[in-house]
Amino acid sequence: MVKELLFEGSNRYYDQALCTGLNITDDDIDALCKAMKEQAVKNAHNEEQKASIKDVGRQQLRSWGVLIECDGKDYPSNAFAVLTGNGGLHVATQCGVFKGTTKAVFVDRREYTGPLWEQIDEAFQFVLRNIHLGATIVGIYRQDIYEIPPDAIRELIINAMVHRSYLDHGTIQVAVYDNRLEITSPGKLPMGQTMERMKEGYSKIRNEALAHAFAYMNLIEHWGSGIPRIIDKVKAAGLREPEFIGGEVDLRINIYRGQVDGTVDLNAPNTAVKPPLNRRETADKVPANEQEQQIYKYVSENAGITTAQAMKLLGIKQRRTREILVKMVENGWLRKEGASRSTIYVKNTEGR
Repeated sequence: MVKELLFEGSNRYYDQALCTGLNITDDDIDALCKAMKEQAVKNAHNEEQKASIKDVGRQQLRSWGVLIECDGKDYPSNAFAVLTGNGGLHVATQCGVFKGTTKAVFVDRREYTGPLWEQIDEAFQFVLRNIHLGATIVGIYRQDIYEIPPDAIRELIINAMVHRSYLDHGTIQVAVYDNRLEITSPGKLPMGQTMERMKEGYSKIRNEALAHAFAYMNLIEHWGSGIPRIIDKVKAAGLREPEFIGGEVDLRINIYRGQVDGTVDLNAPNTAVKPPLNRRETADKVPANEQEQQIYKYVSENAGITTAQAMKLLGIKQRRTREILVKMVENGWLRKEGASRSTIYVKNTEGR
């Protein structure tokens, strides 16, 4: 904690400091650049975003603080070691399933190491394997749904990776209990950050090099928007608001399993898949019109939708698309943000 205060007090970042004891070659740097580009393409939201992704090179890594140039030679920072899973920093993600609501009885346990993006995917898939899968009816189709929104789970794991303290030798812990998903991130909250400010979207970057790298790889979008988006997605799924605990030594976030509005109980014992809900049960969860349902599903799974994206999704002309979007805004399903060409329609969490 003293070391962290020294870094904060001098306006420096631990992940941009030289990683002593790690020697890298040109091939190591090229491999990281190639892997980051692959991740950026993989995590792109659409073809347009994929096409706009540029190669990442050494100069970019230097400007982020992933590489440190000295006398014409590149040296690795702690961020390089963390991203690649190499070096003296032991960076791991521990995942476990427990019987009941305490750590008394293990059901399954895993520890993942290697590049951070691989740890994210492995931890994410671990959680999906160990929570219940239910179903609902959207229009005339049966749609499988997890009891906790997958986007919220993944974003929570990513948030823990980019904001944890790497000065702390602890590990990120992802624990699935009978009643909750619990993710613990090592390190106290950064100076000037509080639980309430974090929930409101105030961002205090602890690892600047990693934040730049994650943004390039499309793992995070706008800095600070992750936590509010997680809260909105969890509440929209009918679950209670996530619980934030700690902050002095580590940060623990709980997402409780089982909906609180009585729509469906996905946490019933010995039940892996629930039967589909009828239209009456889901009438207040999705719009009645099939085209509106397609748009609402897209918005629920993404950050929002533009008129052009909605036209492509529905296969209809611009005028009709705008009529549908305006109607959804009027009925409280969507909220319009921006103006002119930058207009985007997002989920209206305050209304419905």
